[in-house]
Amino acid sequence: MLIDGVAVIDGVPRVLVTADYPYYRDDPAVWGDRLRAVRDELGIEVITCYLPWRHHQPEAGTAPDFTGLTHPARNVTGFLALCHELGLRVIAKPGPFIHAEVTYGGLPDWVCPDADPAFEPLLDASGTPARWADAAAPKGRPLPAPLAPAFLARATEWLSAVGKGVLDGAEAVIALQIANEGVYTSGALPLTAYDYSASGLAFYRDRLRAWYGTPRAYNAVHGTSYGDWVDARPPDAASGPLAQADWGRFHAEYLAEVYRGWAQAVGSDLPVLVNLNPPTVPALDDWLARVRPELWGGVSYGFTNWMGVVSADRDAHARYVIAAKRAPGPNLEENWGFSELYDPAYIDAATSFHQSLLALAAGATGFNVYTGVATSGWAPELDAVPGPYPDCPPIDAGGAATVKAPVVRALAGFFAVHGAEFLECEPVRRDAFGLYLPYAGIAALSGEPDGPGCGRALRAFHERMRARGLDYGLVELESVTAEELAAYRSVTVPGGPFMHRRVQELLAAYARAGGRVLVDGPVPALDEHLSPCALITPSAPLGEVAEGLVVHGEADAFLRSHPERDVHYLVVLVQSGNEGPIVLRTPYGIVEVVAAQGGGAVLRLADGQVGDLVIRGLNAYLGCAVEAGVRLDGVRTGASGPGDLARINGRLV
Repeated sequence: MLIDGVAVIDGVPRVLVTADYPYYRDDPAVWGDRLRAVRDELGIEVITCYLPWRHHQPEAGTAPDFTGLTHPARNVTGFLALCHELGLRVIAKPGPFIHAEVTYGGLPDWVCPDADPAFEPLLDASGTPARWADAAAPKGRPLPAPLAPAFLARATEWLSAVGKGVLDGAEAVIALQIANEGVYTSGALPLTAYDYSASGLAFYRDRLRAWYGTPRAYNAVHGTSYGDWVDARPPDAASGPLAQADWGRFHAEYLAEVYRGWAQAVGSDLPVLVNLNPPTVPALDDWLARVRPELWGGVSYGFTNWMGVVSADRDAHARYVIAAKRAPGPNLEENWGFSELYDPAYIDAATSFHQSLLALAAGATGFNVYTGVATSGWAPELDAVPGPYPDCPPIDAGGAATVKAPVVRALAGFFAVHGAEFLECEPVRRDAFGLYLPYAGIAALSGEPDGPGCGRALRAFHERMRARGLDYGLVELESVTAEELAAYRSVTVPGGPFMHRRVQELLAAYARAGGRVLVDGPVPALDEHLSPCALITPSAPLGEVAEGLVVHGEADAFLRSHPERDVHYLVVLVQSGNEGPIVLRTPYGIVEVVAAQGGGAVLRLADGQVGDLVIRGLNAYLGCAVEAGVRLDGVRTGASGPGDLARINGRLV
């Protein structure tokens, strides 16, 4: 069960700590050994695994094989039964598209428009098919349009078969993830990248009909002269701002339509998640316009991280934090195993440790070890690249624990004990940024650096708050309630020519109640129909006062406090260039934390003392080794030599 993005297992809210194991890449003879290693060496009890469509149904004319009849590695029902036997839970991920470095993203070759013209290709703004490149097809093969009848029918059949043939009766499975990072790992692409196919434009026109009713009503707002909805063309950089905002809204509803349709096709009552990829730097507005979890109904938000080393890269840090704050939900893919494919910094566990903690501190409700186990036994049609996959995970291809395993185990153990309390504690943050997403659609299409936008103002706000050492909230202005807004002393909103009347009324009432409304740019003077409406009076900027947690050192710090008890959680994330200890303000006075460059720490503070903790003291990639420790009121708890420090349930581990 998922409640407000939080996993509830056996009736208890939990920080969802998971590890991915791609069974389809391994010899079934070692499945049991590898699963035991995840359970016993990593201390993780929830497995995530994709179910590659091309693996289980390589031929269009045959039913999917879920029992190993045609190949032992296809026996996913046996794999799930083995998980249950070993006391493990599972989040199953049937796509239909999965990426996961699998050929054609896991789609079977027979749904490719090049193989069968009955499958309509996904098109970009120029009418060019969107393509998926991999080792088997370096120049890329066209992807099928998700809403086109032929592909939609076959994808529905696949997902329904998974529901009936795999999930029904699978006691180990506790949740379902559909799609991958958008639809085709496309959640962060520009709004012009898709969907200009016939089926995509038909959905766009259907949305215009739902929003405006008649072409005449649309024409009155946009200054056009359409006689029929079929005449409506997608906007471009030269179109008016309202039409550009409509295209952003279309993308949001398009993603919601795909998510809802695929979730319903499975026919299961399991909780359903997605795993959005974080935005790119130039396409932040495109991502904000498209990703609107408020529209998804019963589908829950989740995200991934494949963007760079956040302890050393400010762009990666900003994108990562924004993804974690967009909505409550777990980090469903944190890189713990790929150094050769992504960045050599991941050779050491400090990088992944830092990022897993950052996600939780910024608002995520769980983290995933991707992947937990190296594999090396897949068929060439599944992936043309030789193994092992990945190159440096916590469990190697022979099933042995690596130097990363104790780090994962300590972090998993800490949240196994304290996860429910951690989630009960409330982030200490007094300021928020208000997302006004029509501006995101305008900026995504117009390309005007000084025009209305959302991403530019959000990024500037993020950097100001980070420089001051302050955490912040992220609210969506068209759906936030007055009660939710009242939790903050200030809300910063992007400026522009217009803003929905209801949003302006909400902000005006918030200001009358004592809140501060800060506008980054022109103050809106029109409503959503471009009628006069000027209800917002901006507040004076907040004064620069010393409120941040970090007194000395290069680090980010986050504090969560329990609303009823004297319990706090302090997360300290050390930047790659830091030298020396991190000195912090806490509810108990000054605390000094020693952790490796690019590493970090999580501490439980209770009744005036430092309790359980996990601190990473090593970062071999940066050549850093310190005696991990913490000092409060002159009392030090620390490692006896260079290395990590973990205390769980009052015992050093």
